[in-house]
Amino acid sequence: MWEGLDEVDWAGLTHHYGSSRDVPDLLRRCARRPADEAESAADDLLNLLFHQGGWICPAAPPALPFLLRLVAHPDVPCRRTVLDLVAVLAAEAARVPARRQDPGWDAAWERALPEVLALLSDPDPRIRGGAADVIADCDSPGEAVLTALLECWRTEDDLATRLDLVLALGRSALREPAGARASDALALLRGLLGHREPQLRLAAVHALAEGDRDLPARHSDLLLEAVRDPSVEVWRHTSSVENGTRAVQHRTVGLLPPPASTFVRGLLAGHPDPEHRIGALAQAGELLHTWRSPARELLPDLVDRLDDPVPEVRYRAAALLACLGSSAADRADTIAGVLGDDSARPTRRGETVADAALWALARMNDPRCLPGLIERVAGVPSGFATAAAIGGDFYHPALPALHDVLVPLRDHAGALLPAICDRLGNTTDLGVLRGLTEVLGAWGPAAAPAASRLTGLLEDDRTWAPAATALARIGIEHPVARHLLLPRTGTGGADAELAAWAAWRLGGEPGPALAVLGPAATEGDCPNRALRRLADLGPHAAGHADRLLRLTRSADTWTSVRAAHALWSVTGDTAAAVAPLLAAVRPLTEGTYLPAMLPAVRCLTRMGGAADRAADLLRDVPARDERLRFGGGWHSFVTDESIRAAVGELLAVAS
Repeated sequence: MWEGLDEVDWAGLTHHYGSSRDVPDLLRRCARRPADEAESAADDLLNLLFHQGGWICPAAPPALPFLLRLVAHPDVPCRRTVLDLVAVLAAEAARVPARRQDPGWDAAWERALPEVLALLSDPDPRIRGGAADVIADCDSPGEAVLTALLECWRTEDDLATRLDLVLALGRSALREPAGARASDALALLRGLLGHREPQLRLAAVHALAEGDRDLPARHSDLLLEAVRDPSVEVWRHTSSVENGTRAVQHRTVGLLPPPASTFVRGLLAGHPDPEHRIGALAQAGELLHTWRSPARELLPDLVDRLDDPVPEVRYRAAALLACLGSSAADRADTIAGVLGDDSARPTRRGETVADAALWALARMNDPRCLPGLIERVAGVPSGFATAAAIGGDFYHPALPALHDVLVPLRDHAGALLPAICDRLGNTTDLGVLRGLTEVLGAWGPAAAPAASRLTGLLEDDRTWAPAATALARIGIEHPVARHLLLPRTGTGGADAELAAWAAWRLGGEPGPALAVLGPAATEGDCPNRALRRLADLGPHAAGHADRLLRLTRSADTWTSVRAAHALWSVTGDTAAAVAPLLAAVRPLTEGTYLPAMLPAVRCLTRMGGAADRAADLLRDVPARDERLRFGGGWHSFVTDESIRAAVGELLAVAS
């Protein structure tokens, strides 16, 4: 097994973490027992030689033959894990450009391919399936692998391995030069569309879809039948999926032309397996996170799931109804019916069905959310987070932070303010305090009764900044608060900027604010925050107009948008301000949304006549079915609603 291992100059090669001198010992440890130590060594090799991918490191080509010897030896305890490493290396080599591969990889892979094909005859079906998966993802041409795959198909009797083979046949038949056996492989796959085994039918559609994009839609009934069949669990034992119902649902929905609402509604129909029902809601979430039109069609099915016997299903249904917000408001009575459901998810935060229902009613501005929110503001444990988390660009059923739930409820400020003020007075949790002050600031003058409580926080170095921000946004005359802030205007840096702006907003003179904010906005390295505050000073900041004009030409979109807003605010001249704002919002016409676009649209709306030019550009945006989103989870729905509402207001004021 180790012939030639010590002849490699491992110390002169590198992997993802530096010198490869540790590779030989790890390879040897993979062949030893106990099994857990061998698995640990294999995991270390995966991290060193692959890590998160992106390139094929210099140590990978010389390691490849030793990895395959480990896989081929029946007594190696971690052979399947080592085969997984071979699989990800082969797949990454097929994916990344040649400049990201070590020059020795192609030759090493060509020498190794016969050994990979030999694994198709291994006594262990997990190894046979893993080898098929390697072949599916590598870049070897079809003519080099199809004969071996077809021969293996002829003798294979393990269903999970047969599914891996089907997918490998489909991928390999498309890799040119495919060779004479490609037609045999494609004929076999087409014949499987009528096979009595539903998962083989499903695998055949997956295998053929890459070469015939319309085929899955023509066989959507077949796909739905297979995914709903109990036998779908066999995919958990494959190498290509290595997961059960939910993974198969996700991969299968991805075959269909979007939005696949009819198929997803078929998934949502009653099913005895809780895992299927959870997965169906996950697919509904991904669909609704991407498209707006399926909401009406899927709404009845989501409401039906509120009666499910499994808490996770009820929670996910309520969370999705919350994401839909006002478009699900006609089902508010049913949602209110689960406000007492304290069943918790098995997660770190333990979100409950009641939490999700409470959030849903808050999104609908329904006053039935108030008692529960008042309790949670007071400190009753809940699944709402302290800090917001936007996450990646996908749907995940996590609750927002409590302050994100409260911010839109300005209409109910009177009912919520006593609880918020009480909590501000008794919490030592700075995360909670920052969140609640953010709510008060967002409510503006409606939160004026909380000013005295906020003023009390200004004397504490730990709490003065969020309190000052909230007071400034509330924007009322407050001499006491202003007096407490003025000493901080001379401290320099971000603290001075905040104190000077807040003091001005609380009825102060413009001079001190200009002295701090003017240089910070027009001369500093990070001007965006100061630009927004300088805009509040309006004509008082007219002396900075020339420098603001230069900043409107910044390559940074946020800077150009903030500078354009400030320039218009201090001069009233739209001529120079409109162009950078229009440039910022133009990608909306192509379905791209970035956070700077929302203030840009709102500024254009306030400019009056300038809105006409923006309206001509954005007139078709409200009709787009794709969500205009940034981030993932619930945030996608909120950003889509916010930018569409802003565009709607702009179109309404345009002539």
